[in-house]
Amino acid sequence: MLLYYITDRSQFPGGSLSQRSALLRRITEAARSGVDLIQLREKDLTIASLEQLAREAVSAVRDHSSTTRLLINSRIDVALAAGADGVHLTSTDIAASEVRAIHASSSGMTSGPRPFTVAVSCHSVAEVRKAESHGADFVVLAPIFEKAGTDAHPLGLELLRSAARGAPVEKRVEAGDNRGRIPILALGGVNLNNAESCLRAGAAGIAAIRLFQEGNLAHTVTALRELGSAAERPSGS
Repeated sequence: MLLYYITDRSQFPGGSLSQRSALLRRITEAARSGVDLIQLREKDLTIASLEQLAREAVSAVRDHSSTTRLLINSRIDVALAAGADGVHLTSTDIAASEVRAIHASSSGMTSGPRPFTVAVSCHSVAEVRKAESHGADFVVLAPIFEKAGTDAHPLGLELLRSAARGAPVEKRVEAGDNRGRIPILALGGVNLNNAESCLRAGAAGIAAIRLFQEGNLAHTVTALRELGSAAERPSGS
C-alpha cells in the first residue's frame, strides 16, 4: 500500500516564513514516519522560490529516509533541477510519455540516483486509461468522497473499483515497465474511517493533504498500514 502526502503550506498557522518552516518539518516527519511519496504542491510560488523549497525538501527527505520519494507538482524543470524523484502531472499537463522523453534527453540537470517517477491526477476512468497508456507509474483518482467546502461531485467507490480493474497491455501507447494494472491512489475526503473501503475497492494506496498534514503523523501512518493489512484479508475473516 502506498501512502502519498500532498503538501499545502497555507494550512499551517502564521506568516509565510512560519508556514514554510512548518512544511519542511512536516516533510521531514513524513519521511521519518514511512510515508512512501510526497508531492510538493505549492502552486502559488514563483519558479525560483519553488526550486529553492524543492531543494530543501529533497535534502530533508534524503536525510531521513532511503525510500520516500519526493515529486514536484507539474514542473519537470524544477524536479530535474532540484534532484527530485519525479513529477506529478495534472490531467491537463503534457503526457507521462512526453515527460519521460524530456527526462531522457536532459543533460545539464539530474533527477538523482533513483528512477524518475511520473504520477498523474485523474478524475475519470478515461483519464486513468490515458495515463496508463502513456506509462505513468501511478495515478491519483479524485474526489472519491464528498468534500466539505467544494462542489466537486464525488466519484464514489464503484467508479474507483471500475478504474482499478486495469486495461490490457496491448491497449497501451507506452507501457514502459508497467505491465500490470496501474496503481490507483484514492484522494478526496479519504480518512481513517473510510480508507479501508477504498483499499477493498482496489485502490493501491491513499493520497491526502489534511490526513497527513494534521495530527500525529506517525500514528496516522501506523493506522493506515493496519487498515491496509485488514483490506488484504478476505471480508469476514
